[in-house]
Amino acid sequence: MSERVGARGLLRHVLDADAWTSWDTAPIEVAAPGSAYAAELATARRRSGCDEAVITGEGLLRGRRVAFVVSEFGFLAGSIGLATAERVVAAIERATAERLPLLAAPSSGGTRMQEGTAAFVQMARITAAVMAHRAAGLPYLVYLRHPTTGGVFASWGSLGHVTAAEPGALIGFLGPRVYEGLCGEPFPSGVQVAENLAAKGLVDAVVGIDDLTDIAADTLDVLCARTPTGPAQAAPSAVPTFPPPAVAIAGASAWDSIQRSRRPDRPGVRELLRYGATSVTPLSGTGQGEAEPGLLLALARFGSMPCVLVGQDRRSQRTGHPLGPAGLRVARRGMRLAAELHLPLVTVVDTPGAVLSAEAEEGGLAGEIARCLADLMTLAAPTLCLLLGEGTGGAALALLPADRVLAARHAWLSPLPPEGASVIVHRTPDRAAEMAGSQGVRSEDLLRDGIADALVDERPDAADEPEAFCLRAAAAVEAALSALPAPDPARRDRFGRSGL
Repeated sequence: MSERVGARGLLRHVLDADAWTSWDTAPIEVAAPGSAYAAELATARRRSGCDEAVITGEGLLRGRRVAFVVSEFGFLAGSIGLATAERVVAAIERATAERLPLLAAPSSGGTRMQEGTAAFVQMARITAAVMAHRAAGLPYLVYLRHPTTGGVFASWGSLGHVTAAEPGALIGFLGPRVYEGLCGEPFPSGVQVAENLAAKGLVDAVVGIDDLTDIAADTLDVLCARTPTGPAQAAPSAVPTFPPPAVAIAGASAWDSIQRSRRPDRPGVRELLRYGATSVTPLSGTGQGEAEPGLLLALARFGSMPCVLVGQDRRSQRTGHPLGPAGLRVARRGMRLAAELHLPLVTVVDTPGAVLSAEAEEGGLAGEIARCLADLMTLAAPTLCLLLGEGTGGAALALLPADRVLAARHAWLSPLPPEGASVIVHRTPDRAAEMAGSQGVRSEDLLRDGIADALVDERPDAADEPEAFCLRAAAAVEAALSALPAPDPARRDRFGRSGL
């Protein structure tokens, strides 16, 4: 369990030294003079050193100006009353007006019971302010601290573009003391814990306070890199080009590429990020209780170009985590982030195919593929696809339609694995190589047919030069991102005209 600190202690840890300014004014009066509640408020002010349950203001985080709303749990358990809500909403609205990214660090038991329903409904008002901030294309980062429960977790604590949590923190909708009092038994252990929420895809990461500055700085390095008006427009013809391969492999068979793409040591999306990207912030799951190891979602920069990245993880898929409906819902979260934050979306296709199971069918696999396609084809953000290796079936197609498509030299795209195509046509998987050769699956075929725009060379095989290949691919991604045109559904519709 990490060190527990109050609101000012958190600010000292996270923001640049002596570089924050309070936005707080005197709280409105909510308690009748001489009442028991007025005495409670006076005691809370004396004990906590704060005049309300939140501190708001602005500061510098690695030199970047940011706004913040930080709970002080020592003030009546960080509860939200009318005065607290006034302060929170005022800070969010000011951050929006001044176009600042907003850092929220709640630690609260929820609604202030002394103020009842009038305080309870303030959660809706705070939520409206947060959503207006997000609608302005401004980043909203949340750090859930111990404990965060009730209406705070069910409103502004669950609306972050990126959400981290304190190690070991109690986080949940229903406070365990309330549950035990109402139900007569303890709430099941291990459920309302930060680490479990991360495993379930409800928060993106569990981060100690000493690492919070680095994580927040990397995240903002991506999210603040583009203005809300979107990326600079480039001419539609600005497509990156690549030098001819160092080793002549023209005429290599489709089956040769397929075998190379299946090598267990072939670099995938994780190696691409490790060697070729900076400011990488992995995100976890859908944010709605689903996680998918086979699909990686991250914020990253390729050179000077920021992006939201959605990538199929080859190793996870081949070691027990084939891509299913939840993975596609994670991908759609990435699409929404890109559109809302005015960032380009990079998809990385590298999949042996979606999971084949009754659970996937009942979980809506086909529908999720369709919705991914629909979202990607109409996304209000520039899009780039990198076909990195295997491109099998609907799982590959779901992330393919983009404004630009790059393909690794030995990447390929097919409606089924060639063995499956052989079974359909020849009643045996033994003619897979023949089927692959006849279907136009190679990267050279994709380039010829207008499905791919450019190839990333392998010299002669990405598995034999993983770092060099990933650096080459990353440079290609950066070049393509810098030349992306405005989002154009008609451009993405070329796939249908090419006969895909």
